[in-house]
Amino acid sequence: MKTTIYDVAREAGVSIAAVSQVINGKGKISKERRNDIIQIMERLNYQPSVIASALTGKKTYTLGLLVPDISNPFFAEIARSVEDQGHQRGYSLVICSTDNKDEKVERYLSLLQQKSVDGIIIGTGVKNRELLNPLFEKSIPTILIARDMPSLDLQTVLVDDYSGGAIAARHLIELGHKALAVLAENPKVSSSRERIRGFSETLVQAGIELQESWIQTCREDLVKDGKCKAIEILQNTKRPTALFCCNDLLAIGALQAAKELGLKVPKQLSIVGFDNTILASVTDPPLTTVSQPTELMGKMAVDLLIEQLKTKTISNPRKILPPELYVRDSTAKPPNKSHATNDKKNKLDSIN
Repeated sequence: MKTTIYDVAREAGVSIAAVSQVINGKGKISKERRNDIIQIMERLNYQPSVIASALTGKKTYTLGLLVPDISNPFFAEIARSVEDQGHQRGYSLVICSTDNKDEKVERYLSLLQQKSVDGIIIGTGVKNRELLNPLFEKSIPTILIARDMPSLDLQTVLVDDYSGGAIAARHLIELGHKALAVLAENPKVSSSRERIRGFSETLVQAGIELQESWIQTCREDLVKDGKCKAIEILQNTKRPTALFCCNDLLAIGALQAAKELGLKVPKQLSIVGFDNTILASVTDPPLTTVSQPTELMGKMAVDLLIEQLKTKTISNPRKILPPELYVRDSTAKPPNKSHATNDKKNKLDSIN
């Protein structure tokens, strides 16, 4: 038998009006009592009619989240934070993985509009920004997270990617590295571009040249591509003593490449990642990485979205959070002989 609003009210010991106020986010009900009623609705599997609410122009209490790949731990952590924060405010979440492909972005945006979501959080790359026009035309509250589109009037929550790249460069410079390479994501993604720019400009300021051939782009399977590109770089007669990877998945690929080539990390090769996902602390060795505050980013994105829903206005358009370097065991001073050859003998024997 289907649970009704009367069942929820009876279980919670409140009036039907109070339950309705919780569903619609109205009324002077304490946060604790509101959460109690939400938990009772979940336990009884009570589901207000989203379709009916949409048809009458009311809130559906659903949000949409677009990310490139939910299997990427960084975006999984973002999604969890958005989901948790939304749940606390009485919202459900629809998560869509786009693979940074516009055809998927277009399809999912259409789907989310059909479902009459109250707002959308975009954490994916969008090449054709005209795809977002329907959101503006329909005044659907939209937030960018971990992505930047300065040309659009959208509230944005992201880390200072330029500063993150600079932090990674300074760490390696301070250790004494002068031969450095980069494993990058798709260059069309703003975050990757900014990380590389911060990294390379900091090297230039220190009088260190970053060879163009030592900036390798990985586009699809980031671990697999990261490994392949790292092998290409490390097999050169002259090889870098350190790799800066624009995310932790690329850094894991680099760790796999070093292992396959017989290079010890960090004794013969230092590796720095970006994101500080859960993977960074469980690799062998644990990764030195630039951290993004995923929990805070998710919370701020939901807060801004709900503020838009209430006020119908945009305030504080850009929230730029500072990155932080977590130093673990994948970085150290460069070996004495900084440009070891890839000769089989030298792989293991020439650097002590």
